[in-house]
Amino acid sequence: MKLNELRKMNGYEQRKIAALLEIDTSYISKTDSVDKQFSRDHLKTLATFYKVPEKELITLWVAHKITRLVDKEKIGKEAIVLALKEIENK
Repeated sequence: MKLNELRKMNGYEQRKIAALLEIDTSYISKTDSVDKQFSRDHLKTLATFYKVPEKELITLWVAHKITRLVDKEKIGKEAIVLALKEIENK
C-alpha cells in the first residue's frame, strides 16, 4: 500500500502528516504525486503513527526508489534480473 493511500484510508489531511514530520505541506503533496519520497528517517515515525510494521514501509520505499531508477531505462527490467542474480549469488 502506498503512503498516500494509507494517509487517505486513515482520514488524515496532508497538513496533519506534514506537522507530524515537521515538513512543509507542499512536500507531502509532492510525495502523493510521486515527485518526491519521504526520507528513510520519516518512515519510522510514519510506521508508528499508522501502526504498521516499519519493515513494510521500508520495503515500499526501496521498491519505489528502484522503480524510479530503472523505469527511465530501456533495459531496466533486464538490469533488475541481473541485479537479483548478483544478490542471490552473495
